[in-house]
Amino acid sequence: MEKKVAREFRHKVDILIDSDAEKDYLYDVLRMYHQSMDLPVLVGDLKLVINEPSRLPMFEAIRPLIPLKHQVEYDSLTPKRSRKLKEVRLDRTHPEGLGLSVRGGLEFSCGLFISQLVNGGQADNVGLQLGDEIVRINGYSIESCTHGEVINLIRTKKTVSLKVRHVGMIPVKSSSEESLKWQFVDQFVSDAGDGKISLAGLASLGNKEIREKKVFISLVGVKGMGCSISSGPTQKPGIFISNIKPGSVSAEVGLEVGDQIVEVDGVDFTNVEHKEAVRILKSSRSLTLVVLTGAGKELFQTEEERMNDYYRHERERQELMQQKRLALETNKIVKEQLEKERQRKLEITQKTAEEQERFQKEIEQIEVQEQKFKKEWDEDWGERDRGREQPRSLMSTGADIIPHPPPESKKDTTTDDHTQLTADELTEQAVELRKDQGFQKYVEDFDPYSMEGSLDLAVEGGISSPLGKIVVSAIYDGGAADKHGGIVKGDQIMAVNGKILVDATLPEAQTTLAKSWNSGGDWIDLVIAVSPPKDYEDEVTFF
Repeated sequence: MEKKVAREFRHKVDILIDSDAEKDYLYDVLRMYHQSMDLPVLVGDLKLVINEPSRLPMFEAIRPLIPLKHQVEYDSLTPKRSRKLKEVRLDRTHPEGLGLSVRGGLEFSCGLFISQLVNGGQADNVGLQLGDEIVRINGYSIESCTHGEVINLIRTKKTVSLKVRHVGMIPVKSSSEESLKWQFVDQFVSDAGDGKISLAGLASLGNKEIREKKVFISLVGVKGMGCSISSGPTQKPGIFISNIKPGSVSAEVGLEVGDQIVEVDGVDFTNVEHKEAVRILKSSRSLTLVVLTGAGKELFQTEEERMNDYYRHERERQELMQQKRLALETNKIVKEQLEKERQRKLEITQKTAEEQERFQKEIEQIEVQEQKFKKEWDEDWGERDRGREQPRSLMSTGADIIPHPPPESKKDTTTDDHTQLTADELTEQAVELRKDQGFQKYVEDFDPYSMEGSLDLAVEGGISSPLGKIVVSAIYDGGAADKHGGIVKGDQIMAVNGKILVDATLPEAQTTLAKSWNSGGDWIDLVIAVSPPKDYEDEVTFF
C-alpha cells in the first residue's frame, strides 16, 4: 500500500513539476518534515514550489504522506481549489460601488481574479473571496477578454452577474517585461494602484518558460522547411525538432531545437508515429503548426549544455535551500517569541498564586490573634459573666474599648484640700485600672441598661496615620461612653466584639464601631489599651 502511494505521488510530481531542482527541494522538505513533524513549516516550504494554480493538486497528492494526527491541521493550512462555480449578483448603482478590485486579463496571460475586497461591501456580503477567479460576467465567458474589455462588460448593466470559482491564488506582475508569477492570498500584499500590478510576492522559482505558440509556414518557392524532427524516448513521447538550418524558413518563423510539435493543420501530433509525422509535414505547401517551445530541449543538448544545465540546477537548488534556511530561522524567532509570552503568562500566574497564598496566611494569622484575645477574655471574665445577662456596648464609631476610671476629678473642686484628695484617689484608681498588662475590662457594678441613645465617641489615627493606631479623640457629654466613664481621651481601641483593630485604618475602625453599636445586641465588648496616667495636679484648681 505504501509503495503504491509513493509511486502515485512521484508520478504526480513528474506531471506537475518540470524543474529537477524543485523536485529535489520538494523531496528534501518532506524528509525534513518527517524528522521534525513541524507542519506549518512544511506548508510554508511547499508554497515555494506549488507556486501556480496548475500545481495546486500537489497539496492533495501530498496529503496521504501526512500522518493521520496531522491531516486535519494540514487541511486547514492548505488552500482548496473549488471545481464548482458560484453565481452572485451585485448592484452597480450602489453608492459604495461593487466593493472589489480585480487583476488579470488576456494581456497578462491569465484569467481575471479578485485581488481586493472592501470589508462589509457588496462583494464581501455575498460571499466572494480573495483569490476567486471570475469565469463569466452577465452570462458571457471572459476567457479571451483583456482587462479593459472586462471592465467595459461590467459597466453594461446595472445588475452585474458573476460566476466565480475559488482558486486561492492571485496573479502578480512587477513589470510588463517580467513573467507572470502567483501568490497565495495569505501572502498577497497589494499596492494602492489600479489593482493590476503588485510589487510584493515570492518569485516562482525554477519554472521553465514552456508556452504554446502557433506558427504559419509557406513552402511556396522553397525546397523545404529546413529542419529535422525526431521521436522522443519512451519516458517523453512526441515529435520534436532536432535540428534547424540557419537561414531556413523554420529559423525565420522562430522554431528552435527542442520545440515539440503538438499539432499540424488540425492533426494531433501527440501520439503520431515518426513516418506519419514526416508524411503530414511534406503533404502540403502551407502548414499551420502548434508547438510547445523548449519542451524537449534537454533531449538534444550537447555535453557542454548539459553541464551548464547541471550547474544551473545546483544553483537553483542552493537558492531554494537558502530560502528554506531563512524560513526555519523565521520560524525559530516566532517560536522564541511564543515561548517568551508563555513564560510571561506563567510568571503572572505564579505571582498571583503567591499573592493568594500570602493573603491566606495573613487571614489565618488574624484569626489566630482573634482566637487568642477571645481566649484571654474568657479566662479573665468568663466565670464572672456566666449566668449574667451581658451588658450592651458603648460605642458607635469603631474600635474595641477598654474603660477608664470615672473622671470624678472634675467635680466638687471648691477647696484645695478636697481637690487634692480627689486627685490622690483618682491617681490610685488609675494605677489599679492599669493592671493586667495595660488592658481594662468593664467597671465593677456598672449597669449596661442605663446606656441609651448614641455612643457619642470620636476616634482618630489608624494604621496609615502618624499615630499608627486607633485612639479616642473625644467623648461627648451625655453619650453612652460618657455615662460609662471607663474610657478617656487618648485610650487606644484594640478590638470590638472580638474583631482586631490593631492594623485597621480609620474608616475601617469607624465602620466596625458603628455596626457593632447598631447591631441590636444587648451590649458590645470593647478592648482598649489605657493611655498613660495623667498628672492630675495639672487639672486641679487652687484658690
